[in-house]
Amino acid sequence: MNKSIKSRLIAMNLIQWAVWGAYLTSMGSYLASVGLATRIGIFYAMQGIVSIFMPTLMGIVADKLIPAQKLLGICHGIAGTAMLGAGLYGMTAGTEVSFGILFSLYALSVAFYMPTIALSNSAAFNILEQNGYDTVKDFPPIRVFGTVGFICAMLFVNFMTNGNGVQYQHSYNQFIVSGILGIIMLVYCFTLPNCPCSAASGENQTMAERFGLDAFKLFKDKQMAIFFIFSMLLGVALQITNGFANPFISHFKEIPEFAQTWGARNANALISISQVSETLGILLIPVAMRIFGIKKVMLIAMFAWVLRFGLFGAGNPGTGVWMLILSMLVYGVAFDFFNISGALYTNMRTSEKLQNSAQGLFMLMTNGIGATIGTLSAQAVVNHFVYKAAEPNWSAAWYVFAAYALVVAILFMILFKEPKDITQKVA
Repeated sequence: MNKSIKSRLIAMNLIQWAVWGAYLTSMGSYLASVGLATRIGIFYAMQGIVSIFMPTLMGIVADKLIPAQKLLGICHGIAGTAMLGAGLYGMTAGTEVSFGILFSLYALSVAFYMPTIALSNSAAFNILEQNGYDTVKDFPPIRVFGTVGFICAMLFVNFMTNGNGVQYQHSYNQFIVSGILGIIMLVYCFTLPNCPCSAASGENQTMAERFGLDAFKLFKDKQMAIFFIFSMLLGVALQITNGFANPFISHFKEIPEFAQTWGARNANALISISQVSETLGILLIPVAMRIFGIKKVMLIAMFAWVLRFGLFGAGNPGTGVWMLILSMLVYGVAFDFFNISGALYTNMRTSEKLQNSAQGLFMLMTNGIGATIGTLSAQAVVNHFVYKAAEPNWSAAWYVFAAYALVVAILFMILFKEPKDITQKVA
């Protein structure tokens, strides 16, 4: 076995997720600084919109036309060039940024970045198997470095400043950093071992099977239908803090009492605790599922979202900074306990024939439809309480999100019934 393969895949994951970490949690702050605060939601919603169809289309291309590692590089090249263009446009436009131009460049970038999440996993699985590794055992330690890359990029844009002393997290520079990393990824991917196309894999499939639409037959089972509906409802919460946490924490710089606090001046660094928590949350899942069972684990995630939002509403970077830190710590449970346990539940309840398309349906409901509705709805709430209010009230907005998560948790607790035999296949 080629032991250098693991190192190469670790490097791939580091860059893969650093591309996203450079702007995902701080873009809202930049948009607010150039007069686009009321449009933050549509920027984040675009990630969900393209996730509805682009990963499927690129998956078909990888199966039939272009090896996964090369398509991964091509997608990163297009996404990186567009994101670099967005950054350079921001540089030339200053505070006179046109929504149409910036959003078009950003939309093109995320349209080609979002498929790379699945493509990077596919390429890693393929390369590990070619070299005799066990993907179940050997992939997770490699994937963890993706989160490390995400955190490193967050901290880089937090502490780096431009010539005017403005942190990258509040400027167009975050897009430039992301774009450069994407272009580096383009070059790097073409040095990876080949992942042959499996053109024959779809020869006997119907059109519905090729696009994963056959998974919708799972809605015929009442409990699976309830599960997928709640996946969408919880998916609403996924991108809210990515879009609005940085602008919220950074706004304390305008309040004399908190202006010089470390948290107010280093929002991205504070938020990065969430990603550290996420890595720990992954490790807790096997133990939690064994002790509590699938329904209670998912309920824990839902109530963790209540805490995530509620603590934001009550906290501040001064004497209340402990509440912000606690909110970051519960994020790992909130995000991982539903996303990963939900994926495991989907895998255990569906037949081998439907497992791939069922996972696609789970992602569609959470990161596609749910996250899109969530970010657009969250923007309306924030506009009402903050950006269009006579007296901005961030706490009220966070409490609305917390109340929503609480209602979803209670309804899930009442309506979802955990199967006696979780391994019994639905279809």
